Amino acid sequence: MTQQIPQVLRGQEKYIELTAQLMSQRAASFPPKALVRTYGCQQNVADGEKIKGMLRLMGFAFTQNEEEADFILFNTCAVREHAEDRMFGNLGALKNIKRRRPSLLIGLCGCMMEEDNVARRVRESFPFVGLVFGTHSLHHFPQLLYEALLGDKKHVVERGVDDMTLPEGLPVYREGSIKAFVPIMYGCDNFCSYCVVPYVRGRERSRQPQHVIGEVRQLVQEGYRDITLLGQNVNSYGKGLDQPVSFARLLQQADELPGDYWLRFMTSHPKDATKELIDVMAQGEHICRHLHLPFQSGSNRVLREMNRRYTRERYLEIVAYAKEKMPDISLTSDVIVGFPGETYEEFQQTLSLIREVGFTSLYTFIFSPRPGTPAASMEDPVPAAEKSRWFTELLAVQEEVAAKRCAGMVGDTLRVLVEEVAKNGTLSCRTGGNIVVEVDGPASLVGSFAQVRVTEAKNWILKGTLA
Repeated sequence: MTQQIPQVLRGQEKYIELTAQLMSQRAASFPPKALVRTYGCQQNVADGEKIKGMLRLMGFAFTQNEEEADFILFNTCAVREHAEDRMFGNLGALKNIKRRRPSLLIGLCGCMMEEDNVARRVRESFPFVGLVFGTHSLHHFPQLLYEALLGDKKHVVERGVDDMTLPEGLPVYREGSIKAFVPIMYGCDNFCSYCVVPYVRGRERSRQPQHVIGEVRQLVQEGYRDITLLGQNVNSYGKGLDQPVSFARLLQQADELPGDYWLRFMTSHPKDATKELIDVMAQGEHICRHLHLPFQSGSNRVLREMNRRYTRERYLEIVAYAKEKMPDISLTSDVIVGFPGETYEEFQQTLSLIREVGFTSLYTFIFSPRPGTPAASMEDPVPAAEKSRWFTELLAVQEEVAAKRCAGMVGDTLRVLVEEVAKNGTLSCRTGGNIVVEVDGPASLVGSFAQVRVTEAKNWILKGTLA
C-alpha cells in the first residue's frame, strides 16, 4: 500500500492488503466504490469519517449512487425511533439491488447494532446483510470487511465488544475542507432514563489531551476554519484520566493554538457546566460564543423522572452567568415533548423557560421510547395526538422567540464564515452564534471569514451585505 498504516491498525495490515487485492478483482470498476450513509449525531459523522479513511486505505473511492456501489454501509443511530424506521426503510429498498447484483456487500454498523432486538430483526428480516458491527469495533473494520467479502460465512458479526480501547490515529476522510469534528471522549455515564446512548456507546472514556490538541493543531494547519469538539457530555471530560484535566482547561489549550479558526463544542450537560467553562469561553480568542445546553424540560418533577440531576433553577443560574459574562452569547438547546407522565401544566413550564432564556434555536422531539431504558416502561397516559398539539405549540413559541432575537440583530456587523454557495446563488454564511446569514458575493469567498452587515431578519435566518 502507498499510504502509511497507523499504529492502531497494526495487525490489520494483511486484511487491508487482502481486501484491496480482492476488490481489484471483483469490483465492477476500478477503483471499487463504497457508499457510507451516516444517520444521527455528529459523533456518528466522525465515526463515518474514520470508516471512510480506512476504506480509502483499502483502495476504495466513494459514491452516493446505490446502483454503482460495490459496498454499501449504513452507519446507524439509535437515539429515536424515527431514525431506526428510516434506516430500515432504506435498507429494505436495497433488497432488489442485491438480487440483481449478488456480489454487492451490504453492511450495518453503529449504535443500532448494539441493541439486541435490532440485531435479531436484522438477522431474521434482512438476511442479505453480510456485515454487522457495533460501536467498539472500528479498529477491527478491515478484518471484518475482508471476512465478509470472502464469503466463507453467511454473516460476519461483531457486537457487544467493549474493551475500553480508544483507537488513536485511525485515518480520517473528510468530505469538506472548512468544518471538522474532533471527538474528545466516547460513551456516557449519565443514564438519563429516556436515553439509550450509555447502553450502545458504553461508559465514558476520555482521549488524552495531547492527542486532542495534536489533532486540532493539525486541522488548523490544514486550513480548517470551524472545529467542533465532540462528546456525549464534554463537561465531564477527563475524569477517568490518570492525570485528570477539566474540559475548560482542554478548551483553553485548544484556544491557545495560533491560527485563524473557530472552536465549538457539544454537547454540554447542565449538571457539569461550570463557571470556569463560561469564563474560558468569555476570555477565548477562537471560542464561539455559542453554548448548546440541553434542558429537556422546564419542570423539576419531569427532570427528576428523566434522571437529569439538575433543576430548572440551576439551569437558569448557568444561563444567567453566561449572559453576564457574554451578553452576545447564542444559546441553543434540546427539548423533549410528552415525556411519560408529563402534564400540560408541566409542559407550560417548558414554554415559560423558553421565553425566559430566549434561545436562538431548539432541537425539539416528541418522546420516543427506546427499548431497555427505564422510561420505556413508564406509564404514558397522554395520547400521541395531544403530544403533537403540544409540539406544534412549542414550535410556535420558539419561532416567535427566534424571530424577535434575529430582528434585534438588524443593523449589526458580524464576523461570519462563508460556508458554501446556496442553491439560489447567494453565499450561505454562519455566525459564531451558529446563525445562518445569506449574502450576495463571489464564490471565491467560500472557506474564508468575512464581515457582514445584517439588513433583514427572516425568523431564524438573517440576510445581509458584505461590509
